[in-house]
Amino acid sequence: MASADAAPTPGTTQESDPPDAAAARTPPPPVGRAPVAWLPVLAVAGGLLAVLLAVAGRYGPHRDELYFVAAGRRLAWGYPDQPALTPLIARLADTVAPGSVAALHVAPAIMAAAVVVIAALTARELGGRTSAQVLTAVAVGTGVATALLGHILSTATTDMLCGAAVVHLVTVTLQRDRPRLWLAVGALAGVALHNKHLVAFLLAALVLGIALTPAVRHHLRSPWAWAGAGTALVLWVPNLVWQAAHGWPQLVLAEDIRAEYLTPDERIGYVVLVLVLLSPVTAAVWVYGVVRLFRAPELARVRVLAWAFVALFVGYLVTGGKAYYLLGLLPALVAAGACGLAEHRTRRQLVGVGAVVALSGLVAWPAALPLLPERTFAGSVFAEITEDQVETIGWPAFVATVERSVVDSGAQAVLTANYGEAGALELSGIGVPVFSGHNGYGDWGPPAEGTGPVVVVGYRVTPDWLRGCREVARIDAGVDVDNEEQGQVVRVCDGPVGSWADVWDQVRHLDA
Repeated sequence: MASADAAPTPGTTQESDPPDAAAARTPPPPVGRAPVAWLPVLAVAGGLLAVLLAVAGRYGPHRDELYFVAAGRRLAWGYPDQPALTPLIARLADTVAPGSVAALHVAPAIMAAAVVVIAALTARELGGRTSAQVLTAVAVGTGVATALLGHILSTATTDMLCGAAVVHLVTVTLQRDRPRLWLAVGALAGVALHNKHLVAFLLAALVLGIALTPAVRHHLRSPWAWAGAGTALVLWVPNLVWQAAHGWPQLVLAEDIRAEYLTPDERIGYVVLVLVLLSPVTAAVWVYGVVRLFRAPELARVRVLAWAFVALFVGYLVTGGKAYYLLGLLPALVAAGACGLAEHRTRRQLVGVGAVVALSGLVAWPAALPLLPERTFAGSVFAEITEDQVETIGWPAFVATVERSVVDSGAQAVLTANYGEAGALELSGIGVPVFSGHNGYGDWGPPAEGTGPVVVVGYRVTPDWLRGCREVARIDAGVDVDNEEQGQVVRVCDGPVGSWADVWDQVRHLDA
C-alpha cells in the first residue's frame, strides 16, 4: 500500500505541483484492513453449505443439468450455447457418482459457500471490520439467488463465483496499488471465459470504471495490466477457435435471447429482478453501497466498482440481458454498503439489521430450494416465483412414459424437442439412442439412415418433416406442475420425410 510519503506513482501529483493542485489530485490513502473474521464468516458459509447439501438429493435434476451431463460425456472446447467449464464439472460429478442428483449438486453448493467467503473478504478489503464482514456474509449467504444457484449446477452458478472472484481480485489490486496482480486477474478471467463469455463484459465495464476513476487511471498504462489481458486472451483462444470453426453459434443464440427479452415488459421485469435477486432489503444495502462508492473519499480507488455496475446495468437493460448477469458484481456492492452501515450503527443495531436482511431472503427460500414436498410446492405460490424448481419435478414419470412407448412400439430411437428431455432419457438409459436438434444435441445427430420407427416427444404439433406419426401417450408428472413436459404428446413416427440428413437442418434449433 502506498503511504503518504512514498515516491509518487503514475497518476499521482509531482513535487512541482502547487499544493492546492496536489490536494485535489492525490487520492486519500485507502482504508486499513482489519483481520479477517474467519470464525463467523465460515460459520455463515458453512451453514449455507450444510443446508444445500442436506437438500441436494431432493426433487430431481434441472433440465440444464441433464444437458450438462450429456455435454460432459462429449467433452469439447465449446458448445453452441456455452464453453466447456460447467459440462466438465458435470462430467466429474457423473464420473464419481453416475446418475446421482445429489452428486451433481455438491459443486454448486461449494461454489455458493465460496461466494459468501469472497464477499466477506471484499468487505475487509473495503475497510470492514468483523461486523461489516459478517453482515456482508449474512446478506449474500441468505440471498435467494445465492441459494438457488447453490442448489443447481448451471453456468450462472460458476459465473457468479468467477465474477465475484474477479471483482475481489481487482479490488485488491486497486486498493493496494499492486499492478503485478493484474496477471492473476487475467489468469482467473481466462478460466472464467471457459464458463461464460459474460465475464468479458464485466472486464470491459471494470476497464471503463478505471478510465473514469482518476485515482487508479494509471493502471491502464501498466505493462502488468496488458500482460494480464494477454493472459486472459491466450487462455480463451481454444474456445474462440471452436466458435469460429462452428460459425459463431453463440452469437446466433445471443440474438435469439435479445429478441425474446428486449421487450418493454421484460425490461421492466429485468429492473425488478435486479432488485430482488438477493432480497428487496439486501437491495437497499447494495444500492447504498453504490452510493458510498461514488461519494466516500476513502473508497476513491474502488469507485471503479460503482462505474462498472452502472455500465453493466444500463448495458444489459438496453441489450436484452438478464438480471442474474449482474450477480458476480453484487457481493462487492453489498460489502460496500455493509461497511457503511457498520460505521454508523451500534453492534446491537447491526444485529437487528442482519436479522432483517436474513429473514427477507430466507422467506423466499422455498421458491429456490426443494424444502417442501413436491405436491405442496406445486400447489403453492412459491412455484409461481421462479420456474427453476418447477423444471426439476416430473422426470421419473416422463422417462417411464417414454420408455413404455419405446417398448410397446419397438422403436429404434427417441427424438426430443429440447435438450432437457434428451438428457433425462440418456441419463436414465432407456435402451435406444436418444437424439434432439436443440443446441449441442444438434451437433451430435442425426440418427443413422434407416432408423425407424422413432418415439417423438416434446413437439406440440406433428413436425412436417416426419411421416406416419400417431399419438401413443401423454406425459403426466403425477403432480400438478406447470413445466414444459406436462401434458406433452408422445408420438411414434415411421421416420423422416426423405433421409435424416435431409431433414436435420429443420430439426436443429438454437434457443435458450
